[in-house]
Amino acid sequence: MLDAGFLEKIYERAMIQELRLRGLAAKPQVTFPVCCKGQYLGEYLADLVGEQMLIVELKCVYRFANEHLAQCVHYLKASGLRVALLINFQRPKVEWKRVLLDQ
Repeated sequence: MLDAGFLEKIYERAMIQELRLRGLAAKPQVTFPVCCKGQYLGEYLADLVGEQMLIVELKCVYRFANEHLAQCVHYLKASGLRVALLINFQRPKVEWKRVLLDQ
């Protein structure tokens, strides 16, 4: 894997390549519509979706913030999926958090 310091897009491409090399389906830049009372309001754009069941949100930040966790929760609500991984590549050691949607 790559060292720290690259842009998120580079890590996204590397993650997709690595997952595919391992025989896993990975789709980049997946959109999910957001609706309220039957009205389309817009859409969320997740960095990638693995195996049609896992949202992966990639970050290059000093540390995770509540906004990053909220972003994952909103992606899960919009997508109907239950699990997301929030991954931070900014530090020498990759940090990650699993985010679950309680239903």
